[in-house]
Amino acid sequence: MPGSTTLGGGHGADSIEHTDAVRLASVLRELSGLLAVDGPNRLTDAQVSALCGGEVHHRQEFAGWIERVARELSRRVSA
Repeated sequence: MPGSTTLGGGHGADSIEHTDAVRLASVLRELSGLLAVDGPNRLTDAQVSALCGGEVHHRQEFAGWIERVARELSRRVSA
């Protein structure tokens, strides 16, 4: 459907507006960079934990997941 991006894996159609999907992909790409970068702009372990709902996650795994989601969302909004 033009103007929206469908999200979900067979549990019903959840969608967001195209412009929101583009913005979300951009935010996810930036977040991925803040997880990976060294230096003062790097997200702290406490911030990573907060983003993961308080669960302990390995930074690299979380950064990889964020990067994959951003890439897939970008692919879908570009199609």
